[in-house]
Amino acid sequence: MPDLTSFSTIVVVIVILYLMSSIKILREYERGVIFRLGRLLPQPKGPGVILVFAPIDRIVRVSLRIDTLEVPAQDVVTRDNVTVKVNAVIYFRVIEPRLAVVEVTNFLYATSQLAQTTLRSVLGEVDLDTLLSQREKLNIRLQSILDQHTAPWGVKVTMVEVKQVDLAESMIRVIARQAEAERERRAKIIHAEGEYTAAEKLAMAAHVIQQEPAAIQLRYLQTLVEIGSEKNTTIVFPLPLDIITSLGHALDRMGRGGEPGAGTP
Repeated sequence: MPDLTSFSTIVVVIVILYLMSSIKILREYERGVIFRLGRLLPQPKGPGVILVFAPIDRIVRVSLRIDTLEVPAQDVVTRDNVTVKVNAVIYFRVIEPRLAVVEVTNFLYATSQLAQTTLRSVLGEVDLDTLLSQREKLNIRLQSILDQHTAPWGVKVTMVEVKQVDLAESMIRVIARQAEAERERRAKIIHAEGEYTAAEKLAMAAHVIQQEPAAIQLRYLQTLVEIGSEKNTTIVFPLPLDIITSLGHALDRMGRGGEPGAGTP
């Protein structure tokens, strides 16, 4: 009897230890994919306390938190034949643990490789100006393509951001010269528009002065006040062009009258 009691005690202890070793605790963001005798169970387990009966069951823990994946710098040739180095960062999460374990060997590695090829493919279809000025559209397009390809793996790509675009030194100088030329063009256009506006205003002023001859005298007096306020001894006296024209005609007639043979026939 003592031997039977001891054996029973040992069995009970073994069973208790086995049950204790079968208890697994999964965190709130974790799920357990269970393979029972090699067959996948219909639903993942967790979170909380679950039982995994080894060696019949095998558990694979999968995190449901958003993960960050940095895409290494890729050599990209844009549509206008400019070589740049572009790196990006991807934010994704597992939404279907069973697919992430069964459909792909390593979803992290697979997503990384897919992101590199997609980055080179998409950015190679745009020119440099689009790459530098329309990153938001490119990010949305990259996210859509990656999400479409990773959906069968149970992975959801939530965001893609192009981090940095590295250009060659020669291309940086070319872009700087282009920007400088663009600024000069805008400056010339603004200056020409100012000249055009000033000419319009002068034409309007001349039209008003033509209708009111006394306005030129008022303008002359205002100019004298402005000159006097600067403590300047110089006085500018405007001479009407009509007087100069009349004087020129008179001198011309006098010159013709003094020529030999000139006079009334």
